[in-house]
Amino acid sequence: MAQGLKREEREIRLKQMLYDMLTYERALREQGVTNIAGVDEVGRGPLAGPVIAACVVLPEDFSVIGVNDSKKLSEKRREELFDVICETALAYGTGSIDNLTIDKINILEATKLAMKQAVSAAADMLAKRGAGDIGHVLIDALELPGLEAPQTAIIKGDEKSVSVAAASIIAKVTRDRLMIEYHETYPEYAFDRNKGYGTKLHYEGIEAAGLSPIHRRSFCGAYLAERK
Repeated sequence: MAQGLKREEREIRLKQMLYDMLTYERALREQGVTNIAGVDEVGRGPLAGPVIAACVVLPEDFSVIGVNDSKKLSEKRREELFDVICETALAYGTGSIDNLTIDKINILEATKLAMKQAVSAAADMLAKRGAGDIGHVLIDALELPGLEAPQTAIIKGDEKSVSVAAASIIAKVTRDRLMIEYHETYPEYAFDRNKGYGTKLHYEGIEAAGLSPIHRRSFCGAYLAERK
């Protein structure tokens, strides 16, 4: 009985969280806006690999509980929600900017570029499905110059908007899968475990093998300076 109550209480909390995280979407729909897109990125801090952004357009009746900032979810739950979001979304898309471009234009500009790619990909999917255009874009923290649709930057948007949270999950799972693939080519850095972030194992790999072709030189300045 107690376990049943706990499960019921948890479901009530998750439903309330979903309601709260639909605040921005409800306000826009009350103004007649449709096809509201959420945008987020993953990978601004790692020493290696790309920065990846995602854009997700959820249906008005989206009711999947548990969607939250990807960093607050277990890997298993992210994988589960990734499939559900892709199946239920009106449209979604990703953008990826590699380490060489990050080194060239800096991580902030690379992040914006990845986000624009993701919005464009989602817009293309909407068009192909005959669902119209993106009506508004909710973005985690950043503003994106040059977007055709109106936009709103939301600080900690992946905690406040279910559309942005859904995008964070798509971006996170997409990037994690890619870094696991890179591990097969560059096993010495333990990318399957650290996803390119600066862990002890990762730094030990750099000390033993040097930098790989997917390392961001602009993020590894201390290591490079020691080698001069």
